[in-house]
Amino acid sequence: MKNIKIIIGVIIILAVFAYLGNSGFFNRQNYEIINESKGVIISAPETSVVVKNDVDELSDEAVTPYGQESCQNSTRRSIAVMLAIDAITRPLSGISEADIVFEMPVITDSITRLMAVFGCIIPTEIGSIRSARHDFIDLAKSVDAIFVHWGGSHFALDKLKTGAIDDLDALANPYGVFYRKNNLPAPHNGFTNGEKMLVAAEKLKYRVENNFKGFARMDCEKESSDSAKCQGAVDGTLKIGFPGEFRVEYQYDAASNLYLRWRGGKKEIDRNNKKQVTAKNVVVLYAQSKQIEGEYNDVVLEGKGKAEFYRNGEKIEGVWQKNASSAKLYFLDSSGAEIKFATGNIWVEILQTNQKAEWLK
Repeated sequence: MKNIKIIIGVIIILAVFAYLGNSGFFNRQNYEIINESKGVIISAPETSVVVKNDVDELSDEAVTPYGQESCQNSTRRSIAVMLAIDAITRPLSGISEADIVFEMPVITDSITRLMAVFGCIIPTEIGSIRSARHDFIDLAKSVDAIFVHWGGSHFALDKLKTGAIDDLDALANPYGVFYRKNNLPAPHNGFTNGEKMLVAAEKLKYRVENNFKGFARMDCEKESSDSAKCQGAVDGTLKIGFPGEFRVEYQYDAASNLYLRWRGGKKEIDRNNKKQVTAKNVVVLYAQSKQIEGEYNDVVLEGKGKAEFYRNGEKIEGVWQKNASSAKLYFLDSSGAEIKFATGNIWVEILQTNQKAEWLK
């Protein structure tokens, strides 16, 4: 009897291993796991997937806060991730799938940094992740996002200690959300996994329901004043006046009605899908800023200032307005009405007042 039980046990174990082998479990790419004081080195597949929640996919008619025609995760709170813009980190992973991206100088007249907001789709891999700056915290709050970063300036960390926003910091690395990759030198090799971030947020008891109501959108399907403006007729180039290798261009292609992003004279490519990054809308926002402590920038993002809006091949003059640290950032035309954006993603370029954008047809 004892021998029979042993034989049965061996058969069960062999069956389990056969199933796992056929499923491809042992063919998945795995990476070395190394504990470090500033994160964990693991990795994830370099492909992007839709991270679903319990909400069924919405119909094309559904209004989503992120500006897509349909969004499986419109009720889920978004994730705002700080990303490097250093040349060594190119191409960035996951950037093409952000719903909103904010870019602004972190040193006066010099280097910029990105904060990518992921709502509808959170890629399996996002990076290279960099440190927080205090200016970006209020922008993350304005879209009701969980703030993701790898450390930060003392101004940012002091603000985060007050509980200003729910955040995930790689220096603490809650639940192993962050990892480093061996093909890049530190500090440029920090990455995160989309699904792990959502799991960590729930375990930390962060609110996961979305309270962001989104921005006004054009209705190109109805017979209205919007429909005539929903497709550009002439190609053009939008030059964003960041200096040197940080200069940005958007080449507008009327046929696809997309703004193709270039940085430092090279195409902005997403490492995950090998595609050039595009935008449906580009906002140029002018804000006062000053250098503090010689290595940080202080950008004034409360009050009101000049703005330019680019959609469907047209330029619209207007203003931006934000009344409090947690309040929505409003985009208004010259009459004070909220700008209606084209369906799709938005890139927000925050320039100093001594910089400028040029729209060339």
